[in-house]
Amino acid sequence: MEVGFFFWPYDPDLVRRMANAADCYGFDLIGLADTPGNAMDPWVAATIVAEATERSRLAICVSNLVSRHPAVSAAAIASLDLLAPNRAILGLGTGHSGTRNIGLARSGVAELAAGTAFIRQLLRGRPAVWQGTEAHLPWVQRSCPVFIAGSGAKALAAAGNIADGAFVNFGIAAENLAQSEAAVIAGAGAAGRVPAEVETWQVAALDCHRDGAKSRHRIGAILAFMAAGYIFQGDLSARGVPTELHGAVVELRRHYSTRPSDADAALVEELGLFDYLAQRFAVYGTPEECRAQMAVAQAAGLRRVMFTVSLAADPVGTVELFGGEVLSALR
Repeated sequence: MEVGFFFWPYDPDLVRRMANAADCYGFDLIGLADTPGNAMDPWVAATIVAEATERSRLAICVSNLVSRHPAVSAAAIASLDLLAPNRAILGLGTGHSGTRNIGLARSGVAELAAGTAFIRQLLRGRPAVWQGTEAHLPWVQRSCPVFIAGSGAKALAAAGNIADGAFVNFGIAAENLAQSEAAVIAGAGAAGRVPAEVETWQVAALDCHRDGAKSRHRIGAILAFMAAGYIFQGDLSARGVPTELHGAVVELRRHYSTRPSDADAALVEELGLFDYLAQRFAVYGTPEECRAQMAVAQAAGLRRVMFTVSLAADPVGTVELFGGEVLSALR
């Protein structure tokens, strides 16, 4: 199993400590979120990570086409590749906290697919047209991978159709893995691609702590953020939500925050959603509990997982404890 983590880069010291932990414990991928309303600029943070690591791959996880012009993002990831050759990945999504917290609307899936194709052309050193205007980055040396992040069938199909990979926000239970991966495969097939060409990473929340109760409390906030903000949009049945939970999920969508807090954790508990959301989207608790949950996920078919750790009780401690006592056991 390949394992990575991503986080909101709150300050340079945190970024350095996370980078050191990634390489020290053998994580395969480290990601930086693009969320200006919550944390420092991801490209500044990515530069710190690139210079502090030697082995881990590095992803912008994820940016969007609204707050940053896609040609600018293409130039940025190509620049990062000069610092971390063959390790840089650009992740793109329609936008969530990265757009909403600065007053911008999301892009649509069709625009996301078109922007991804545009960036991939630029990263091959070829001229490309975006919204009627041509751009060209003739200095680019290598074509960095461009991933699409998504939860719905359309976004996942777009990833299979046009991107180098997918960051999938849909769940790590067996039925969720089967449903989301089928959407990526369908998109690849429609484009005449071999599904193996699309590198798929599942996204889940992680909080590993000696105090299991503290871990449980903290994981609730990120579960609210993931479920209400990304995954449970539109038709809840199509998103795999049991009918009896639809009412509670609607309430969660109405009241959650894009700046998660203890109130979000309490809301998940009050609505009776914690157990369902945690089983589907999270690994949490003591190292022993995390090992058991990872074994279940691996048996369900999980092959690559990118953990969000921003809201863990101790983000650096979570990465170090999981790396030292869980990741090592998996390998």
